[in-house]
Amino acid sequence: MPFRFPLAAVLLVRENAEQREERALKKAQLAMAHASHELETLDAEIANLQAVREQALQQPIKAIRLHGYQQQAQEAAEEKKALVRRIQTLRQELAQQMKLYQAAHRDREALTDLLRRQREGYEQERAREQQKQIDDLFVARRNRK
Repeated sequence: MPFRFPLAAVLLVRENAEQREERALKKAQLAMAHASHELETLDAEIANLQAVREQALQQPIKAIRLHGYQQQAQEAAEEKKALVRRIQTLRQELAQQMKLYQAAHRDREALTDLLRRQREGYEQERAREQQKQIDDLFVARRNRK
C-alpha cells in the first residue's frame, strides 16, 4: 500500500499561498527599488540644478532666469518630498508583506515537516513488515528441515 498523506490538499493550498505571498513580496521589493532609484535620480537632478544656478550666479543674469532656476529647484524639492513619503509608505507595505510571507512560509513548513515525519514513520513500518516477512520465511524453512 503506497504512502498517503491525509493533509495533501491542505499542503497544496499552503504551498500556493506561500508562492502568492512570495510573488507579492518580490513585487513590493521591486517597487521599493524603483522608488529608491527615482530618489537617487532626483537627488542628482537637484544637485545639477544647484550647480547650474551657482554657475549662473557667477555671471550677470536676468532675474527671470534666476527665478526659473529657483522655480525648478522648488519643484524638484516638492517632488522629492512626495517621493520620500511614497518610499515611507512602500517600506511599511514591504514590512507588512514580509510578515505575511513569513506566516505563509511558517504554515507551509509546519505541514511539510508533518509530511516528512509521517513518511519516515510509514517507511519504518514498511521496513519492519518486510523484515517480519523475511524472518517468518526463514523460520518456516528452518522448521521444514
